[in-house]
Amino acid sequence: MGVFDSFRRKSEPQADFPAHRGYYATHEALDYDDWDDRLDRLDTALEAEERKRLRFWQREYWRGRRKRWWAVRLVAGVLGLFMALFAWLAITAPLSKSLEPIAAPQITLLAADGTPIARNGAITDEPVEVAKLPPHVVEAFLATEDRRFYSHWGVDPRGIARAAFTGTGGGSTITQQLAKFTFLTPERTLTRKAREALIAFWLEAWLTKDEILSRYLSNAYFGDNVYGLRAASLHYFYRKPENLKPNQAAMLAGLLQAPSAYAPTQHYDRASKRMAIVIQSMVAAGYLTEAEARAMRPPALDVRTRNDLPTGTYFADWALPEARDQTEAGYARQTLTTTLDARLQNIARQVTQGAPLGGAQVALVAMRRNGEVVAMIGGKDYAQSPFNRATQARRQPGSTFKLFVYLAALRAGWSPDDLIANTEITEGSYRPKNSGGRYSESLTLEQAFARSSNVAAVRLLGEVGSDKVIATARDLGVTSPLAEGDPSLALGTSTMSLLELTSAYAAVAANEYPIEPHAFARPERGFFENLWDGPSSFSSSTQRSMERMLRSAINNGTGRAAMLRGPNFGKTGTTQDNRDALFVGYAGDLVVGVWIGNDDNSPLKGAISGGGMPARIWRDFMNRAMNVKAAPSRPEPREQDDPGGPIEPLDVPDLEDIPLGDGNSRLRIRDGEAVLSTEIDGVPLDISIGDGGVVVDQAAIEEARRRADERRAEARNRREEAAAQEPRN
Repeated sequence: MGVFDSFRRKSEPQADFPAHRGYYATHEALDYDDWDDRLDRLDTALEAEERKRLRFWQREYWRGRRKRWWAVRLVAGVLGLFMALFAWLAITAPLSKSLEPIAAPQITLLAADGTPIARNGAITDEPVEVAKLPPHVVEAFLATEDRRFYSHWGVDPRGIARAAFTGTGGGSTITQQLAKFTFLTPERTLTRKAREALIAFWLEAWLTKDEILSRYLSNAYFGDNVYGLRAASLHYFYRKPENLKPNQAAMLAGLLQAPSAYAPTQHYDRASKRMAIVIQSMVAAGYLTEAEARAMRPPALDVRTRNDLPTGTYFADWALPEARDQTEAGYARQTLTTTLDARLQNIARQVTQGAPLGGAQVALVAMRRNGEVVAMIGGKDYAQSPFNRATQARRQPGSTFKLFVYLAALRAGWSPDDLIANTEITEGSYRPKNSGGRYSESLTLEQAFARSSNVAAVRLLGEVGSDKVIATARDLGVTSPLAEGDPSLALGTSTMSLLELTSAYAAVAANEYPIEPHAFARPERGFFENLWDGPSSFSSSTQRSMERMLRSAINNGTGRAAMLRGPNFGKTGTTQDNRDALFVGYAGDLVVGVWIGNDDNSPLKGAISGGGMPARIWRDFMNRAMNVKAAPSRPEPREQDDPGGPIEPLDVPDLEDIPLGDGNSRLRIRDGEAVLSTEIDGVPLDISIGDGGVVVDQAAIEEARRRADERRAEARNRREEAAAQEPRN
């Protein structure tokens, strides 16, 4: 069968040949034409079989192809390429995208009380429709941007040739410009220009000319962070684009070439000169007469919108991505209310700015127990450094990480009264030390946590297992990498952000985990939502035991400088060589974390520790936030009450700042001199005691005396007025 089918005889019946009876003439019996046809078919079949064995990269594969074969395959290839191009454009350049603003619309963030705190994003407004614009508005843009707009197919060869010959202009049509700033990057490459031309053809094929021009005018940049003709006309002239005058339209059309350089609010003279060029272009295009052009004068500006809000703050930068997720795509501006408390933010700013930081940086995060962030400080000065050290910096938490170690132990069945060895570690490659070489036979977990014993924490990590400690940290919302099996993990050698750490403490405060910090209020969960997908919680005994140890750390341990009158819970943290100093804790409904350090991770000058300045900043913030006064200083523990347990190196509160009395008086040690700071009738007063004797600020005393005399005089006047008003008998 196969190629030899051609040798078969025809199916119609034929007469039988008579038996051979001798010789006969071959030229009378054979049909040579039929024989040649059979041979040709045989050759063709053999050639086809041979070509099947060839590959397309072999030269013989392409020989002998007929024109029709080539034509059919060429047309098929063109159609396939067109379909692939169509699919590519549908994916990379969807028509709906040209209806979206090219810059994120403006969002104004408000504090919880309605106070504006930041405004970020472009000034945009609703799109324009060319059919509703006056002719002189459309003509101004066509004359300067694309005179042949209504006659070309998206790419203007004449304009390209003119730009190449004169060396001025880019030769891009309005359609190409729409394709460029809607779908492409601003790179200057031949590949981008080719894609720009393809998308321009695509837009021309599916949109009308008026639709293309409308979308172009609705998205073009006009300087001053203003996008779109409607927003620009309102911004510069406080006038709708449908009501623009010819000279106003000409000035706006001139801005498109270099919006920032020609913005009339900043460079009115440049904008006026550019407007004159647009007017001459309109004359050349036949839209204006010479007389009309000479009569046109630069318009007066009418700028009524002022942006006196900062474009960013530490809190606003962190909240903005969440704000963008909450807004719908479109040109409309949005105003969103955040969880930021303006009063608490102001307190946070004051207490951090008032701290003697020197060259160090500071960060503070305050949140409610449910994760609502109410105050955020990401550094000393946002204008100098917008890097947010509360959310972006990843630093070692030091002993504040011990929360996870001790909490994992409590979940594993330990109690605060259980003993843990506090002897020096002399085996293994990792041998942490206690401050001053102070060791003891054992400590309870509560004592070890309060005094921040390093050797006790490492031993407890070994007893509980690093996997359980890491699991506890993950439950509380920590997502940063944590090294399993590393004994130094107990001392906070893994890095994380202050926001992440503070959220974990909030989970303990709320007895609910994980707590996700957020900048916008979230609706309360319903009963069934909590039932099926609600947060987890610790057992009541575990949470009480953890709070017992956190409170002991402040009342009897390294965090005494943070002590408040009411219940307060927290933990200090100081990393190796004083590179980071932290205090994280909570009281009432507020959970606050404070960090101090250098951006280059160098040691802090003055040996700042977590129990010193960070604890005092935390205390000052809490006192003012909760409207309570600081607790009086507590006497040091008696010798018999101290079992000799260690205090973590550098977590001992500095002695240069000791609260006295009701918290308004403090004793500071400065360069060997004792300074008593107090208030007399609301007037701050410093009394210095040193080698030179007692030095009193006389001016402050006089001011206090003056205020006291004024108050006495006012009281006397009130009494006299009251006596004068009494009825006489």
